[in-house]
Amino acid sequence: MYLTGRQSEILELAKTEGRVLVDELAGRFAVTPQTIRKDLNDLCDARVLTRIHGGAIFPSGNENVKYEARRSIAAGEKQAIGAAAAAMIPHNSSLFINIGTTTEAVGEALLDHKELMIITNNINVANRLRVFPSIEVVIAGGVVRGADGGIVGEAAVDFIRQFKVDYAVIGASAIDQDGALLDFDYREVKVAQAIIANARHVILVSDSTKFERTAPVRIGHISQVHTFITDSCPVENVRVICQEQDVRLIETSARR
Repeated sequence: MYLTGRQSEILELAKTEGRVLVDELAGRFAVTPQTIRKDLNDLCDARVLTRIHGGAIFPSGNENVKYEARRSIAAGEKQAIGAAAAAMIPHNSSLFINIGTTTEAVGEALLDHKELMIITNNINVANRLRVFPSIEVVIAGGVVRGADGGIVGEAAVDFIRQFKVDYAVIGASAIDQDGALLDFDYREVKVAQAIIANARHVILVSDSTKFERTAPVRIGHISQVHTFITDSCPVENVRVICQEQDVRLIETSARR
């Protein structure tokens, strides 16, 4: 497609920052929000950006978005998802928490819980929860991924396999229309698979933008989880899978 000068700049900003917002772009270029929305719609129609509420993210394909930018994407939705997941987890229980900005929101919502044992390969979760005396934090060993503080690799997988916990909180980078759970890093996927295999109740937490993305590595299938918490599930086939496979679907937007 032919890009105007402004659209080219928007695309470069999205590549650098991971996401762009309508209001910020309108101020930057001194144009109306309607003009920016048209620019974003053109870029999304060309599949170089993917639309999110209030803006767009880069990329729409198989590359990951910077971790700090991901924290800002659907932040309110992630907070609601985190609260809903935390409400399911009782005091005096054990759980895994995996890598991801939505799983971090669950960790944040667990701060008032008592007598928890949390095993995690997420340095951000461990650092946030370690100061609370009623929460015991156990952190996996392995290779620390500099981009997001995730601990991955065979050592982390072997460590996870030593436990059998009450709950697991996992995320995914993308959810396919056939119910496949997808991610970008094969090493991280192996850890997620070990977490699923060693928990009595698996909670998948994911905001609805994950239905708009794709990723190359398969974690598993939504039928392998017990509860799926999202702000909204726009894919009818995933709803059907949840119903047929007895996966509890919780949509936090329906509670507002």
